[in-house]
Amino acid sequence: MPTVRGPNLQLNPARSGFGFERAAQLHPDKVAIRQHIFFTFPFQSLSVGMPMLRDPSRKYREFPALDNPNRQWPSKKLVKPPRWLSTDLRDGNQALAQPMNTEQKLRYFQLLVQAGYKEIEACYPSASQTEFDFARRLIEAPALVPDDVWLQLMSPCREDLIRRTIQAATGAKKAIIHIYVAISPCFQQQVLHMSADETLHLAVKCTQLVRSLTIDSSSPEARQTEWMLQFTPETFQDSSMQFAVEICEAVKAAWAPTAERPIIFTLPATVEMAMPNVFADQIEYFSTRITEREKVCVSVHPHNDRGCAVAASELAQLAGADRVEGCLFGNGERTGNVDLVTLALNLYSQGIDPGVYFDNMTEVVSLVEGCTHIPVHARAPYAGRLAFCTFAGPHQDAIVKGHEWREAQSIPNDHAWGVPYLPIDPTDLGREDEAIIRVTAQSGKAGSAWVIKQTLGLDLPRALGVHFASAVTAHADAPGGELHEAEITRLFEQKYMQPQADQDYIWDYRSSVRDNGIWVRALVQLDPWARWMEGSGTDLASALTELLRQGGLDVRVREAVVQTRGEEWAAFVGVEPTDGSVLWSVGLGLKSDDAVSVALRTVLGGVKFPSDGKPNGKEAL
Repeated sequence: MPTVRGPNLQLNPARSGFGFERAAQLHPDKVAIRQHIFFTFPFQSLSVGMPMLRDPSRKYREFPALDNPNRQWPSKKLVKPPRWLSTDLRDGNQALAQPMNTEQKLRYFQLLVQAGYKEIEACYPSASQTEFDFARRLIEAPALVPDDVWLQLMSPCREDLIRRTIQAATGAKKAIIHIYVAISPCFQQQVLHMSADETLHLAVKCTQLVRSLTIDSSSPEARQTEWMLQFTPETFQDSSMQFAVEICEAVKAAWAPTAERPIIFTLPATVEMAMPNVFADQIEYFSTRITEREKVCVSVHPHNDRGCAVAASELAQLAGADRVEGCLFGNGERTGNVDLVTLALNLYSQGIDPGVYFDNMTEVVSLVEGCTHIPVHARAPYAGRLAFCTFAGPHQDAIVKGHEWREAQSIPNDHAWGVPYLPIDPTDLGREDEAIIRVTAQSGKAGSAWVIKQTLGLDLPRALGVHFASAVTAHADAPGGELHEAEITRLFEQKYMQPQADQDYIWDYRSSVRDNGIWVRALVQLDPWARWMEGSGTDLASALTELLRQGGLDVRVREAVVQTRGEEWAAFVGVEPTDGSVLWSVGLGLKSDDAVSVALRTVLGGVKFPSDGKPNGKEAL
């Protein structure tokens, strides 16, 4: 099979695995001349003839910054949320390889309503019958669209398509008609073949048409709807700011908005081409020069081609933007629109009510992924499954200590937040605490100890936490990767927990706490006979050490800790034999038992006495 070649492509179809040969047969001209083709295939099959330029200035130019020496936005701060416009069902949907069907769009629409969005761009009715029918279903279905929600429908500046769009909006309680035309020299020269004057005339003519069919219409159906107009000077960022203001002034004059029902001007970064501060300067320029500002809503529609859409949106609000348009989790053409979830929760993290809510983020992610067939990135801010997770030991230790400090201070859950490495409380979004700490071979003692506290309710002594972390690391090193909660818990139980049946060594028991320490005496079963043993010491560990030595064990109880777990005692006993190692046992007992007896049963269950009952200490543990 011959190799297909182009100016910058050499590909063997037999090895590519994606049907390139068929594509070459169908479109031989495109295969021959295409300079950039992106597929998935074995790396060795591809020979690229044009590497990145070593002098990119030959091909690309610095984006011209706006001269704005008196900019005011850097000294301002966000104190309230913007008006939100979700364009998931229009801009987001049109960017999908597999667009949503009607039922999926309905589920998505209901999700947006439940989250609190009051302005939703539902579709592009003139694009297809499917889109038109979806608009009609929203409007005609009883109570599907709440009375306070605005449906936005989009149309290019073409008379026939505008008429079709308004026809689709007939009967809506609240409707925004969104018309647009590109105003950049690039589009005017290469795509539209129109002058600036012709573009302005077209925008005014279409605005007048929308007004005649809506607020000026004598039709009873039209008059029962509250209408707003949104005009977008498309490709705003790459355009003359003076012309952007000029065309919007002309559109505003044709529409005649009021302060109660302002006109919406959407200023998009259709393709993000500059740094966020440059976009903010552009927004401030427009916002301070458009007249009758009280009758204008300045809206921004940032795309994410440079990865700065969130920053651009936030700075644009400082610069005067009243409204932000985007999609949940940043869906949209190419690299997507701005992520509305991130924007909202950034405000939330600063103590500002965003007006939209994601109380169960896991359910929101699941529904969006199911409708779009695009997974939310594991590390997406706030929403990704790893957004609040840490695998590194020092990070885990800081998080655990932060939680412990809050508990010790009795700080209520809804009071001032301040836990290391957690910008907000994950439980506010329905994320459970156990999802925060994830354990791998790289994790320290804090991670595994946190898991045991969450699953078994045991607060491990520090020394036991270190001991268990070593076991977890060794266990994780074998297969590699993450150890899940159930696996960590099972490892702990197998390694340390004493079954209740194995603690029945004591026939009789007495203890007392004296001024100079603790005294313990017990009748212990040593097959084939029982024997009295006793010990005393300044603390529980030293008393148990003396008791064990009377039983023939040359060991030292290094640490003995008893704590409560609900209606039970939990005892942690670390025993050090003659070789210097430390072996731990963990036992449980009822609150009706003596705490010291629970510790005694735990240590007896974790040691092995000499088989002849004589004290030699050789078979300890």
